[in-house]
Order: sequence, then C-alpha cells, then structure tokens
Amino acid sequence: MKLFKSADLIRKSKYISRDLSWLRFNYRVLDQARDASRSLFDRLRFMAITSSNLDEFFMIRVGSLYNYIDYGKERVDYSGLRELPFRRKLLDFAHRFINDQSLTYLNELKPLFERNGFNVLRMEELTELEVKKADGYFKNTIFPLLTPMVYDSYHGFPLMMNQMLIFGVVTRAGSVLDAEPDKGQERLTFVQIPQNLSRFFELSRKDKVMFVPIEEIVRANLPKLFRNVEIVSANLFRITRNGDFTLEESDDIDVDFIKEIQLGLKTRKKGRVVRLEVEPNASALLMQVLRERWNIDNGNVFVINSLIDMKGLLQILKHPNFRGKGFKQPAAVTPLSLPEGTEDNLFEYLKHHDVLLHHPYNNIDPVVRLLEQAAEDPHVLGIKQTIYRLADDSRVTAALLKAAENGKHVSVLFEVKARFDEERNIREGAKLEKAGCFVIYGVSKYKTHTKMMMIIRKEGEKVTRYVHIGSGNYNEQTSRIYTDVSLLTTNDVYGHDVSEFFNVITGHSQPDDYEYLITAPKDMRQQLISLIREEVRNAKKGLPSGIVMKMNSLEDKEMIDEFYKASKAGVPIRFIVRGICCLRPGRVGLSENIEVRSIVGDYLEHSRLFYFHQAGHPKVYAGSADLMVRSFDRRIEALFLIVNPQLKREAINILYFNLKDNQNTYVMREDGAYIRRQPADDEPVSNVHREFYNKSFGLVAETALFDEWLSCATIRSSSAEDNNQPAESGEEDASAPGEVVTADVGLDPEADEEAALE
Repeated sequence: MKLFKSADLIRKSKYISRDLSWLRFNYRVLDQARDASRSLFDRLRFMAITSSNLDEFFMIRVGSLYNYIDYGKERVDYSGLRELPFRRKLLDFAHRFINDQSLTYLNELKPLFERNGFNVLRMEELTELEVKKADGYFKNTIFPLLTPMVYDSYHGFPLMMNQMLIFGVVTRAGSVLDAEPDKGQERLTFVQIPQNLSRFFELSRKDKVMFVPIEEIVRANLPKLFRNVEIVSANLFRITRNGDFTLEESDDIDVDFIKEIQLGLKTRKKGRVVRLEVEPNASALLMQVLRERWNIDNGNVFVINSLIDMKGLLQILKHPNFRGKGFKQPAAVTPLSLPEGTEDNLFEYLKHHDVLLHHPYNNIDPVVRLLEQAAEDPHVLGIKQTIYRLADDSRVTAALLKAAENGKHVSVLFEVKARFDEERNIREGAKLEKAGCFVIYGVSKYKTHTKMMMIIRKEGEKVTRYVHIGSGNYNEQTSRIYTDVSLLTTNDVYGHDVSEFFNVITGHSQPDDYEYLITAPKDMRQQLISLIREEVRNAKKGLPSGIVMKMNSLEDKEMIDEFYKASKAGVPIRFIVRGICCLRPGRVGLSENIEVRSIVGDYLEHSRLFYFHQAGHPKVYAGSADLMVRSFDRRIEALFLIVNPQLKREAINILYFNLKDNQNTYVMREDGAYIRRQPADDEPVSNVHREFYNKSFGLVAETALFDEWLSCATIRSSSAEDNNQPAESGEEDASAPGEVVTADVGLDPEADEEAALE
C-alpha cells in the first residue's frame, strides 16, 4: 500500500520534482544521441555529455539527498515524498536511464563504428601483433603506475578515488609475504587505474582506428601483478562520491573563504559513496565488502552492460582521423547593432550606440577586445569585473593583468564557490593579486553569479562608464557553445546602476533603488512577482496580457504559484526552459494557459530573457538569474531592462524564433513527460540553432508578434495509447522513461542540478 500511496502523492502534487525533472532533461540529451539524422560522431558527443551530466547529478543532487538521509534531517520533495521514499523513486528512475543509455550505445551506436572508420574492441578481438603492442603499452606505461592494495585483517580498507576505474581482484592462496600461506583463503585486492591515462589505447588497422579500453589491457595483464596466485575473479567498478559540501553561512566578513573552500574540496575526495557502477556478474565477495563498507544497497549499485564512464568517448572525437566529422559550427555573424569595421575603435562607437550580442551566433570577441583595448588605453582609469568561470589560457585574465601592469585600478570579484571551478578561480585570483589587482574572493554567504564589467575612461572633462552585462560567463570557450545575450552600453543610467551594484558587492552600500536593474538577493523575486501581477490586472481589465520567459531552470515555488494565479486569470504564459521545470503546465483548473517547451540541440541554451506584455508596451529583461530559490535567496544576481527600442525588438525576436523552432523543441506534458515537437504538414522547418546564422532576422512589431504567439494552438499531451505507450499499472511507471515512440522521451507519469551546467 505504501507504494501506491507514493504514486498517488506524486500525481496529486501541483509541483514536479526538481531531481526527476533533471533526469528527464538528460533523457532529452540522450535523445540527441539516438537521432539518426546526426552524424555518428555528433551522437557520440551527446552520449558523452549524458555521462558527464549524470556524474555531476550523483555528486551534487544525490549527494545532497544523502546529506539529509545520513544526518537524520527532514526533507519533503516537491513531489510530496519524504527522504527515503524519494530516494527509492529517484534511484529507480536513474537505473532505467542508465539501462537505456547502455542499450543506446550497444544497439544504436556501436554497430555503426566499423563503417565510420573505427571500432572499440576487447583484447580477444585483436590480432596477435596488436596484442603485442597493447602488452608493450602495459609494460612500459601502465604497469609502473599500478599499485595493488590488499584488504584483509592486516591491511586497512584503501581510499578509493572518486570516478576512477578500479579493479576488485579476488585471489586464492597466500602471497610470498605470508609466513604460512593458507591455500584455501580468498583475498581481495584493489587496483586503481590512474585517471591521467587515456581512456583508450589506439591502434591502426589498415585505414581504420581501433580503440581498446584501458581496463581491457589491465585485465589481460593482471597475472603480472599477481604472480604465483590464482586469480578467482577481476571485476571493474567505479564509484561516485558525495560532492555537495555547503559552506558555513556567516555574516562575519573576516571568515577565510579560501581555506574553507580548500577544506571543502578535500572532503569531496572522501565523501560518502552514492553510486557504484560495476560490471555484470561481479564477485559476491567483492560486492559484499563494498556494500558493507560504504553502507549502500542495490539502489546504489548500477550494473553496466556496456562501457563504464562514457565520457571517454570524447577521445574518439579528438582523434585526427575524425576531427571535423561531428557538428560543424558556422562562422559567427556580425551583430545587428555593431556594423563591420567598428570593432577597431569600440570606445568611439559605444559612446553613441548600444550593442546587443547574441552568442554563439555573435562572437564574444567585441567584449574581450574592449577589455584588451582598455588595458592599453592611456585614458582608461579603472576596470571592475565579476568573474564566475574562465576559459583555459583566458584572454580576460591576460587583459586584466596587462591593465594592472599599466597602472590602472583593477577590481575583480572572483567567485571561488563556482562549483568544480573553485581551484581554478583561487589560482587565477592569486595571479591577479600578485600583479596588483584588488581581488575579492566572493561575498560572505552569497555566491556571486552575475556577469558584469565596467570600464571607467576619462574623456576630456568627463568620465564615461562603459558597461557590459549579460547572461553568460567571461569564457571564450563556452561562449562558442552556450547561447547567451549581453549588452554593451555607455547609457548613464546603466552606468549609475552598475556602479552602485559594484559598491554593494565590494563594500557596504545599500542603494534605495536601481532604475534598470533587478537584483538578488535584494528584491528580485518580489519585483518579478509585481510584474506578473500587473499582467493579471491587465487581463482582468480585458487588456492584452502575456508572459514569455526563457531560462535554464524554473523551480521557485512562490514564482510558480504566481504563474498559476496568472494562468487562472487568463494570462497566456509561454516558457522555454532548458532543464529543470517544477511547474505543471496544462493542468485543468490550475495551469491551462501555460505551455512549457525545452530546446535541446547543438548548443546549450543558457540565456535568460523575460518578456512582459504590459498591454502593448512590453518590458524585456535579460541577465544571469534563473527562477530558482538559490538565485533569489543565496546568490548575487542581476537582470537588466533592455530599453533601447531596436535592441528590445532584437531580444523579442530571439524569443520569437525560439518559439518557432520545430527541430530541437520538446513540449512538456502535464505529467512531466516531454514530447518532441514535429512540424505540421504546412509548417516550414525552423531550426533555432540555424536561424540566427541564416538571416538578419527582420524586426517584428511586438503586438503582431504576440498575437501570433496567442494564436498558436498549445500542443496538448498525447495519450499513452496515442504514443504506443504501455498503460499504467499500479506503482510501476506507466512507461519506461527512456522509450522513444513518436519521439516521446523521459516518460514517467507517476514521477513527480545545481543545473548540469551553470
């Protein structure tokens, strides 16, 4: 009866579980790997992404759940389930995802390897000469790095490293170190494969490349590590540890955040095990020891029938034979608001024009070049910037260093709590400090997530502030694959607001109001709620109303409840949410006027754009914040109002083409599942990841644009029968979450990341 009660709670909840919603997002990524219209190499890239996403999900989201379970803390999920029932539900869903992932690799991708010029082979599939080469690689490179670690009554349990390939080897008979070896005794030894070795050993076979998983080479050569003993079994496994450490929240400005971060990073190496991936038919002795040692059960154990750690597939894509055979990114186009030939003197151009950049369709180069010009310009007095994530060999860091060397005042807020980039940011911040920059490592208990830069330049008798503010990081690498929007301006109002904002995060200033900015944690949630309620008032007066929002995640309950109220009042609402969505669209009496779409394709949709109709006088905001509790309460975020009429229309058109897309779009059903959108018979193909390259899209009038949105029929959920899905039966989910029938992915009618990437 408890099982049925859980299912009933999930169905009745007006919210979707954040974590189950994330797993559905990863199903949409897996769907890209299943897409036969893509090249095999592109499909392998998406398969690797699903594996990387899942690693972070277990480290952070499942790790966070265990922080509650292990310490007896109470938590009720949005689905209505308490910690233990939700753990069962979550891990069950994860098991089915991993099973679908393995089946996709084995049945859909691997059969295509040979015809595409390569293969992934076991040792027994190699020729005699190839075996000799692999054995030579083991002898010369692998063998010196391996350290067998025995575990018995005389030897403690060794520290197993997070996400490292490990062999659990069961042997029989004593070693030469035993005074009186017991020939009937089974002993357990662990052999960890260093992470700095390539995932595959590469061999050439005629015109093809053979990739041999490194574990296959180690397995074949284990007798060289265990001489004069019988190897009973050797099973590969991999563990994922809890990586969710939370800093102590303190208002004491003297707290040493760097030491606290470094201590937290060390805890990740010893965090509790939340997932064990293992080969089929593993030794009973090995599994008993691992379960008992790490206090895990079958829910945490994932038997992998294919390849453990598919992130390694990226090595195939990087091979010289296959470079350029995956997704071919078009050349960036010139921004509509930045004519060609103006980048050489950005200071002069920006004095008279605002610029909206839409990455990756527009290059991030104007932002970086402005910073580089500022570093060398004798009239520039100072630079202030927030940094969340940087590229390797960052031009941004180089420019800031050059500016400091040239005697300019440089203030940089490095967010050292940027997950998985903590060490890099600490290192880069120290480098800038040594050069004379004023570096701030985060702001007390808040994570600074806003993306903002200001250059102060003396021009005659006045000082001009050049402002850049956006939704994306100052990272030249990710700007080529993340969609983001940003603004370059010298508008005095933005300059004043951004100056005040920097004073807030570096000092004790508390401005009364910003004119063009909405900030968190000050009042972002309430200001957005006020804008929603204004749409409600207009709808009740019979005036035009509507909301269109594009973001990474929608999770905050207060905001969701306001959207439900707006829907009941007749406000049409369209969401484009890449990942987590905890709102249920299309529920009768609750959210009938709400539609949720997700775009997953060639680029990671990272931009945030918020449109409010305002009875024909729309307001459009962009910025760094998603609609999440953490964004409103635990982060320093900023949204900026787009006031330039031309740039506002450009931003609206970005939303317009997102809603037109019928190649990368999934529509969310009321039960939380997603259906891949297909173009109607008379509807032209529209691929949002191509549109902004292929046209300097015309500027559509706002009212006509919104009328079109309203006239578009909402895509309703198809029934399970219509989609050839099995009928619902009891507690078991009505359909396998990974089954793709008419492109319906991530189905789990009863159910219900940090986001995968910031």
